[in-house]
Amino acid sequence: MASSAASSVRPPRPKKEPQTLVIPKNAAEEQKLKLERLMKNPDKAVPIPEKMSEWAPRPPPEFVRDVMGSSAGAGSGEFHVYRHLRRREYQRQDYMDAMAEKQKLDAEFQKRLEKNKIAAEEQTAKRRKKRQKLKEKKLLAKKMKLEQKKQEGSRGGKELGTHCPRALLLAGSHDGNRDRALLTGPGQPQEQGSSSSAEASGTEEEEEEVPSFIMGR
Repeated sequence: MASSAASSVRPPRPKKEPQTLVIPKNAAEEQKLKLERLMKNPDKAVPIPEKMSEWAPRPPPEFVRDVMGSSAGAGSGEFHVYRHLRRREYQRQDYMDAMAEKQKLDAEFQKRLEKNKIAAEEQTAKRRKKRQKLKEKKLLAKKMKLEQKKQEGSRGGKELGTHCPRALLLAGSHDGNRDRALLTGPGQPQEQGSSSSAEASGTEEEEEEVPSFIMGR
């Protein structure tokens, strides 16, 4: 008895903490409260509702045995049966019209999607071709630049002899004589040189032949 009574006693439930009442003012706050409630116990499975199937009318019967109408010969109870049958038929026709409109819109959307896709591919191909042309142009310019540098390097190697100091001095002396000849005319540099040497010798002779009485000796 004691054991059965002890086993029948349930453990006390943990007391829940009092929660403040929060009234959401908009949809964002309501979603925030739901997320906070879910995150308090992350181990608990979240119920995910299944997607509701689209409503479809009941298919019509393959064979109608009792064809009724709302004529004067029908009873009062048969009219309500006819009215329900008519309502179902109208629903079926509306459903068929809605499905046809939906298929038409879907087909137009797919056509527009294909058209936009083709236009985007054409634009992409055009831009790719433009980028390829620019790339080829840059590569050609780089190649021409490298060839020009190689040509300048080979030309500089050939003209290396003219850039040595001795050659430069000789070339400078020849250039100076040539410029002097051009300025003074043909035959004048030698005469000038001879005249300058004669003047120098004349001055020396004059200095040697100065009388003694002039110098006060």
